[in-house]
Amino acid sequence: MSFTDELIPPSPPPASARVNLLTLIRTRLFGSIGSTIVSVLILYLLIRYVPPLLNWLIFSADWIGTSREDCTSGGACWAVITARFRLFIVGFYPAEQVWRVWIAFTLLPVALGYCLVEKLPYRRYGLTFAGFYPLITAILLAGGLGLPEVATSKWGGLLLTLVCGLTGIVVSLPLGVILALGRRSNLPAISSLCVIFIEFIRGVPLITILFMSSVMLPLFLPPGTTMDQMLRALVGISLFASAYMAEVIRSGLQSIPKGQYEAADALGLGYWQSMRLIILPQALKIVIPGIVSTFISLFKDTSLVLIIGLYDLLGIANATITDTKWIGLSNEVYVFTALVYWVFCFSMSRYSLYLEDKLHKGHKKK
Repeated sequence: MSFTDELIPPSPPPASARVNLLTLIRTRLFGSIGSTIVSVLILYLLIRYVPPLLNWLIFSADWIGTSREDCTSGGACWAVITARFRLFIVGFYPAEQVWRVWIAFTLLPVALGYCLVEKLPYRRYGLTFAGFYPLITAILLAGGLGLPEVATSKWGGLLLTLVCGLTGIVVSLPLGVILALGRRSNLPAISSLCVIFIEFIRGVPLITILFMSSVMLPLFLPPGTTMDQMLRALVGISLFASAYMAEVIRSGLQSIPKGQYEAADALGLGYWQSMRLIILPQALKIVIPGIVSTFISLFKDTSLVLIIGLYDLLGIANATITDTKWIGLSNEVYVFTALVYWVFCFSMSRYSLYLEDKLHKGHKKK
């Protein structure tokens, strides 16, 4: 043993390394009188209500049937979902052409994966495919290139919800960036137009926008010109979302220090170069939670298309519970609908957290 070892005894391991499960439970759940009371109360509620809920949801549920009379076990009657599953997914899309919808659904994760995940192989080709995916999907769903035409009035269910939600998300982000930059422009005409648009759209509910896009928009078109009902809804949803997105992005632009703008000027960058290379990347990174929150709200707000005669997932659910064969099964129908919405919204929120962790540069407290 050296002289140094005698003077400096070995240090104990860090406290975090000595924490076991029991210690963690004691400190996190029973560390004080208040936390102990809350933990015991939550445990009681779980024991009291979770087993009966699981029994109703799964163990005593009926899964197959053609009407409510076939559900006799006393649990949930999921037969209403299995019997009308195609209606929930594709609405009134012709049965012999549903394979086109399944192809579009199958290709969607591939396109999204290459847009959202950097480490996938052959990403350059994947991004090219993702760029053409909207056109491919439009041809598959609506018809063309040898495929029979399917009117958008027959689209419904989850298909319609995804079309409205994804279109609004894809369109609102770039349009929101343009509106945010326009509102901060030094040109009074551009700034005033953007302010008027944003404040007008944000000052009215989405129902009003959908009604105007369905009833008022055709009045501004040349005589004899017709516009598809779904296209009108997509225009209204996209414009509505872009106004809210513009304010989210503007908040990010305002949070960028003035020194960043001065640094861009010192480098000799023009306005669009500085925005594309320096300002916007930082601003968008800061407002990722706000952007994703807007996306989630938009995805849920697509249910309002029912007021203009389009039956999305929630619209199909409302129609199902009024069917005499399945009347009285609103709990099952709404639980299924809520679960579908939750899966998509939760996925967006988790990707938001992943993106925040990936892009933080030491300024974020972990």
